[in-house]
Amino acid sequence: MANVTTVKRTFLYGGRTLPDPDPRMNTEEVKQFYAQIHPELINASVEGGEFNDDTQVWRFARAVGTKG
Repeated sequence: MANVTTVKRTFLYGGRTLPDPDPRMNTEEVKQFYAQIHPELINASVEGGEFNDDTQVWRFARAVGTKG
């Protein structure tokens, strides 16, 4: 019989680790959730998805550009 391991997700932004608000949310929904607290995330990209043991790590990367 195989062991089933639940994968946890962690989101990194600005040197902080943000917990997964709801495992049923996709990464874009999590970004929108945290954009309520960090408005600069609205235009951020979601990068990563690497595994660190039983945790999948995602990063929110702010869009870099010039204001025009």
